[in-house]
Amino acid sequence: MIAPVLGIVAAALTYQGDTTYAFMNVSVIPMSSEVVLADQTVLVREGRVAAVGQTGTVFVPIGTVLIDGRDKFLMPGLAEMHAHIPQEREAAEEVLFLYASAGVTTIRGMLGHPMHLQLRHEVAEGRVLGPRIWTSSPSVNGRSVPTPAAADSAARAAKAAGYDFIKVHPGPTWAAFSQLDATADEVGIPFSGHVPAAVGLLRALDAKYASIDHLDQYIEALVSDDPPSAALEGGWFGANIAMSADETRIPHVARLTKEAGVWNVPTQTLAVSYATTETAESMARRWELQYVSPRTRERWIGWKNNADSSGPDAATLTRYVELRQKLIKALHDEGAGLLLGSDAPQVWNVPGFAVWRELETIVDAGLTPYEALRTGTVNVAEFFGVEEEQGTVEAGKRADLILLDSNPLLDIPEVGVPAGVMLHGRWLSSEEVTAHLTAIAEKYRS
Repeated sequence: MIAPVLGIVAAALTYQGDTTYAFMNVSVIPMSSEVVLADQTVLVREGRVAAVGQTGTVFVPIGTVLIDGRDKFLMPGLAEMHAHIPQEREAAEEVLFLYASAGVTTIRGMLGHPMHLQLRHEVAEGRVLGPRIWTSSPSVNGRSVPTPAAADSAARAAKAAGYDFIKVHPGPTWAAFSQLDATADEVGIPFSGHVPAAVGLLRALDAKYASIDHLDQYIEALVSDDPPSAALEGGWFGANIAMSADETRIPHVARLTKEAGVWNVPTQTLAVSYATTETAESMARRWELQYVSPRTRERWIGWKNNADSSGPDAATLTRYVELRQKLIKALHDEGAGLLLGSDAPQVWNVPGFAVWRELETIVDAGLTPYEALRTGTVNVAEFFGVEEEQGTVEAGKRADLILLDSNPLLDIPEVGVPAGVMLHGRWLSSEEVTAHLTAIAEKYRS
C-alpha cells in the first residue's frame, strides 16, 4: 500500500530538482534576526535561495512554479540533532520521510551504522527523499571499548570509515574514555552523546565534547563534585537524585560549559514524558502516534507504566523537570550553545513531529519562541560550521524551508503537518505529505 505513494513522491522529487520556484506574497522569518518581512517573494533555483525581496521587486522567470504564500510564514527548515535512523532500509526511508514531513531538513543520526553512510550519500544526491544527514559512528560503550586499546581502535575506525563523529554511550571506564579522547583529537574526529558515570561532567567538559546530550551528568554535578569516586544512583538522567541537587551550583556548571565551548542537546521531551502524570494510554492517543506501529506503541506504553510504578515519587519528578528547565535557561543565558533534539524515534517521540514538542519544552524553560527556534536553525549551522549554507532564509543558502500557517515567533505551532516543506529545493506540498502520511497510518491500522 505504501510503496506506490512513495514512488510517486520520489519521482516527482527527481523531476523537481531542476525546477525554479517562487514563494509569492509570503511573510519571511529569516532567523538572522527576530523580524517578520511581510509581502516577500522568495525565488528558489537549483536547490538554493536565489533572491529574497519585496513582491514586485524580484524577477520571476517564465516557467517558474508559483507557490502562494499569502497569509503564510516561511522560515528555515529545522534540525533534529538527536535523531535515530533504523538499520533496515525500508524502515529507514520511512523514518526519513517522517522527519521531512514535519519540516525537519537536517538530522544528526546518533547511532550510526555502515548503511547510514550510503544513505547519507544517496540523500545528498537526491536519490532518496530525506533531510541532510550527519551520522555518528556505531556506539562506543562499556562493552565495545572495555580497554584503552579498544577505545583507540574504535576512534581510528570511525574516522577511517567516514563517520562525522563518534557516539559515546554509558559504560566506558575513565582510562578507556581518556584514550578515546586522545585518539579522537589525534585523528580529528569529534565525539558526542552520553557522559559515562565513571567520567563525570567536569572531565567531559575538559575533553570538549562536541555536544552533551540529554543533559547527561548535569544533575549529578549539582549533587557532588567530579570526578565521582563511585557512580551515583541517578536513575533516568539524574531523576532519582533530584531532591539532593544543589540549585545554587547551576550558574557554575553553566559557566564551565560556556568556557569549554561544549554544546548541549537537552532532549527535554524525554524528561517530560518520564515525569508527566499523563497516563500512557492517553499519550498513545496523541495525533502523531498513528505513524508508528502498534508494536511500538505497546512498547512505549509498557515503558511509561513501568516508569510510573518503579520510578521516583511525584514530588521528585516535578523537581527533576524544574531543575532541567533551570539548567536549560542558565546555559542559554550564559551563552553556552543549545541545539534542538528530541531523541526520535524513542519513547513518545515520533520522528519529525517530536521537534515541535521539544520546542514547546524549551519555551517552557524560559526561552522565547525565537530563541527556541534558533536552537534548530542558526545554532545548528554554527555547530556544524556551515553558516554560509543553512540556518537562515537568505540568498545563496540551501533551500531548506518550512511554510507555516501561523507565525511561530508568537507561538510555537501545534504538532501537525506544515503548509509545505522544501528540501534543498525540492517542494513537498501539504497535500503530497498528507497523502503519504495517510498511507503510513493505514499500513499500521491494517
